[in-house]
Amino acid sequence: MKLGIMQPYFFPYIGYFALIKQTDEFILFDTPQFIRHGWIERNQILKPNGERLYIKAPLKKHHRDTKIKELVINDTQNWRSKILAQLVPYKKVAPNYWKVIKLLKEIFEYETTSIVEFNLHSLRKVCDYLNVTTPIKIWSEMGVSIEDATAPDEWALNICKALGANTYYNPMGGTSFFDRSKYEKAGIDLKFMESQAVEYKQFPNEFAPFLSIIDLMMFCNVESINEMMDNFKLH
Repeated sequence: MKLGIMQPYFFPYIGYFALIKQTDEFILFDTPQFIRHGWIERNQILKPNGERLYIKAPLKKHHRDTKIKELVINDTQNWRSKILAQLVPYKKVAPNYWKVIKLLKEIFEYETTSIVEFNLHSLRKVCDYLNVTTPIKIWSEMGVSIEDATAPDEWALNICKALGANTYYNPMGGTSFFDRSKYEKAGIDLKFMESQAVEYKQFPNEFAPFLSIIDLMMFCNVESINEMMDNFKLH
């Protein structure tokens, strides 16, 4: 089994979905401590002038040591409508504007105060739209016991061992702290997935990479996005 594990991101970029597509099972790792200025509750789209713009689900105040799974959405703010309003400029130039808005409205109908549950729901809905069928699960709800991790790269290792995975896919960013020998010793093939940069038509400015999947879906059809997700190298 090919396994992928990532923290639960908010409408992440295409590389995240490519990882989901290329694995047999994908786990949202929600037990670490929440770190501010990440991608759990926010992501980026574009303004017509080419500047990046944050979309986000506001969170209730929490302690510094709060785990991701404990984060609560602040629904006193009308953040769903705000995101839809932030996307209005796409209407004039994005060929798939109405399809994506319809998808987002369906996602936003889901009622939960858990950012992890919301991100799981939105990831599944976007995967359905993109014809990606990989099962996605929340780690804290799986009821699986693992060995204690003594290093950052052992969480994935111990989860792989507990689930019987023989291959683990990770983004290229993890090459700096993963010890491949640990995985080889456990009989697990560690693969680093390098997605190839693909430009697509956005607003008439310099191309802005690594935006939310929302931007990509606005401008590109499902077939093209799948071709992009299949365009990668393994190391």
